[in-house]
Formats: sequence, structure tokens, C-alpha cells
Amino acid sequence: MRVESRIFEILTIFFFAIGTIYLLWSREPAGSAALFLTGGLSLIVGTYFRFVARRLEAPRPEDNPGGEISDGAGDVGFFSPGSYWPVILAGAVGLTGISLAFMYFWAVAISAILIVMAVGGLLFEYHIRPSDH
Repeated sequence: MRVESRIFEILTIFFFAIGTIYLLWSREPAGSAALFLTGGLSLIVGTYFRFVARRLEAPRPEDNPGGEISDGAGDVGFFSPGSYWPVILAGAVGLTGISLAFMYFWAVAISAILIVMAVGGLLFEYHIRPSDH
């Protein structure tokens, strides 16, 4: 994760520098605000990757400069083959976007509830209760 965090840290510096140059050169507030917010978002992602890299015991094959492609072979993770929760989540996010576009705040409230339900369904789809023994 060190490689990814370094990429996002470089992007953070880039966006803040370009945002400053753009602000001084054009004096246009919307574009410079967008550049500073983009720099802030890349800072959040880079910081997350840096914290995750600290928690990993062994370095990943991607972090080894002399690593081979075959070093990363094996299982990547578990991906649910038949889950409907991503479809429900996408529909709820789409409903949120449409509701915000037409300023139907009652529909925003309903879609926010649907988003929370869909995220909960994704998180706890394969949750197994602890045994009472």
C-alpha cells in the first residue's frame, strides 16, 4: 500500500500547487475551490492507504521493487456471486441523484433510508452469529 499512498500524496501536492497557481493567475473562485477540494479528497485517500500500509505485517508483492508477477498469485478475496445488494444500492443512489436534481426532498429522505439499508445488507450479508455455546 506504500506505492498507492505515495501516488495519492504526489497527487495531493500537485492539486494544491495547481489550485494555488490557478487562484493567483485567474482569480476565479469556482475552479480553484474545485482544485483545492480535489486535493483534499486525494489527501484523504492517501492518508487511508498510509494507515493501512502500517498495519500490514509483511510487505505486499506490489511493494517489492524486485518482485515478480508470480509473487502475487493466489486467491485475492471472496466476492459474492449472487448478491442483489449492489443493484439495490445503485438504484438508491440513482434515486438520490434524481431527487436532488428535481429537489424532491421527500424522495431524498426515502432514498437515504434505502442507501442505509443496502449498505447494511452488503455489510452483513455473510455475517454469522456467534454460537451461544
